[in-house]
Amino acid sequence: MGQLCGRCMQLLRDFVAFVQRMSSDLLHSIKECLTLIIKCSCLKQGSSKARQLYKPVLQPHERVTAQEFLQHIERGFEMPPLGKDPLEALRTLAFSENPGLQQSAALYYLHMSQHMNIPLPAEHLEPFYALLRSADLEVQQMSSLSLVNFLLEGNIDKELVVQMGLLEPILDLLESDDPTVQCNSCACTMTLAVSESNRDAIGAARGVTPLLSLANSYDPRVQQNAVGAILNLTQSERIQQVLCKEGALPVLIFLLESPDSEVQYYSCAALSNIAVNAQHHEAMLRTGERFLLRVLTSLLSSPVDKVSSQACVCLRNLATSADTQAELVSQDVLPKLCSLLASGSEAVRRASDALVCAELLQSLGTLLSAHTTDPVIAGHAACIIKNLSLSKNRERIIESPCVEGLLQALLSIDIREDSLHYVTSCLAELTKEGAALRMVQRMDEPLTKCLVRLAGQVEHTEPSFQAASIIQHMIDHEKMMRLLKCHISEIQAYLENFLTHQEIRFQQLGIATLCRLQADPEFSLAFRKSQMAKLLEQVRQQTEETQELLRAALCHTES
Repeated sequence: MGQLCGRCMQLLRDFVAFVQRMSSDLLHSIKECLTLIIKCSCLKQGSSKARQLYKPVLQPHERVTAQEFLQHIERGFEMPPLGKDPLEALRTLAFSENPGLQQSAALYYLHMSQHMNIPLPAEHLEPFYALLRSADLEVQQMSSLSLVNFLLEGNIDKELVVQMGLLEPILDLLESDDPTVQCNSCACTMTLAVSESNRDAIGAARGVTPLLSLANSYDPRVQQNAVGAILNLTQSERIQQVLCKEGALPVLIFLLESPDSEVQYYSCAALSNIAVNAQHHEAMLRTGERFLLRVLTSLLSSPVDKVSSQACVCLRNLATSADTQAELVSQDVLPKLCSLLASGSEAVRRASDALVCAELLQSLGTLLSAHTTDPVIAGHAACIIKNLSLSKNRERIIESPCVEGLLQALLSIDIREDSLHYVTSCLAELTKEGAALRMVQRMDEPLTKCLVRLAGQVEHTEPSFQAASIIQHMIDHEKMMRLLKCHISEIQAYLENFLTHQEIRFQQLGIATLCRLQADPEFSLAFRKSQMAKLLEQVRQQTEETQELLRAALCHTES
């Protein structure tokens, strides 16, 4: 038999390597599959049923413990209920394989949770692990209910429950066939999910999937608690990603039409939390061909205040794009919002006001951008924005496109137009309220030159004063100082005019601006070479004369 050539030998080696690699990958996949099957709660339930095929033998020490524990109960809890002896007895009963003994321990905890309003020591959480894992349905029902009671009363630290390893059995009970156990385990999960660290633990333990399944339960108690747990989980951005990946959006959206107002509220609030993150908007609106907007619009008319209020919040969070706003307008959302503004509920009024404001600001920003050269539109828009800024809407205005629209309008409006006064006045008001940084980010050479020019035209009193006020509030930002250095002579000229102005407000603004600019070496040098010191001395003398006259007038009045 002839020998293989080098090429055929290489082919054989490659084939052997391929088979080995495939075998290794196959073995790894098999191990992963078996591990997931072993961890699934269905096997745990099966093993529980298997244990029911035989009757556990009552151990002698268990019999003695049960008798002593029964005597303790009959004597009316003569010993402290949370003492060392009752704890040892509870441990023995809870970890017994005898359902009757476990029922005694579960009943004892249930009694304590209903009648004792004192914190439960950490060591008393240990028996719960065995009770929640019990194969006996009554034990599961009583132990899960007592845990809910302790959590709701604040008698157990929520983080401690997870640290003691009780989260896994609680989540396993979500897959029980019994509605009572489902209800209790959902309530436990909902209460635990109030804590940020617990939310992460629930997500890591794959607790999202069974909750979404139970959100479709026909039992109203189970459904309420499941959706409530999902609501608490949506407070975490990371868990929001998991929920969306697991298909939570269609479930929550269709639950908005639930006949149960609590389920409506929980699902609407959960969607509001998710809608805060704009990256989820496309998926939310895609479900059922923008079915969400139609349902939320109908919920604005809900007789339950908290439902209509939360629908407003959700719509506000979603109404960030022009397309969404246009669709809301086409659905006649504005008349409904106007009726809600007259609502007797403070929460509903606040939510509807926020949505109306968001819609209005977006529209005003779009209008200003499209009609920057129209002085009438710019003036009216500036008046509306300024009036809105007087309420609790300043932050929304600053984040809206209105600021950029107003700045662009400055470049287009003639100094003789009355609307320029409204635009500069509105911008000056916003810079006082925290918009300075946002404005600086949009400042460039043409805008800076425009503001300096307006400030220098003192004959036009209001636009001049307001433009100088805008500059003064932006001086502290490095970018603005850099832009202003190109106009040192013009700024120096209008400051000299301000210091000699008859109105005190001009003098005060000039001095305040001068103080801030002097921190820069270039401006400081320019001011030293000018008549600025002489003008400041004149202002000081005038101020002293005014103070003397005031003192004389006060003395005359008092005498």
